[in-house]
Amino acid sequence: MGVLKATFSFDESTIAQLNDAAQRSAKPQSEVVRNVIHDYHERIGKLSEKERLRLLEVFDELVPGIRALPGPETDREIASLRRARRAGGRKSLGGASR
Repeated sequence: MGVLKATFSFDESTIAQLNDAAQRSAKPQSEVVRNVIHDYHERIGKLSEKERLRLLEVFDELVPGIRALPGPETDREIASLRRARRAGGRKSLGGASR
């Protein structure tokens, strides 16, 4: 892999953090920047720990409100869904009672 030179502009705070990170890790600034870009790229589209915990909280709030159907009613709903899928989709809620 060849090395390409690039020019970027950073604010003073970012430069101070880059200098500090390079000094503390005993790595060149360019390596720190490469590592940061690699790590950022790996996280694109993934939830942060904070986002994941919030979604779990929402899930825990919503799940108790889900109505459990009795066995026979559940069986009828599943049968209705299977029939509908074979026929190209449901036109209404079918076997579901609301």
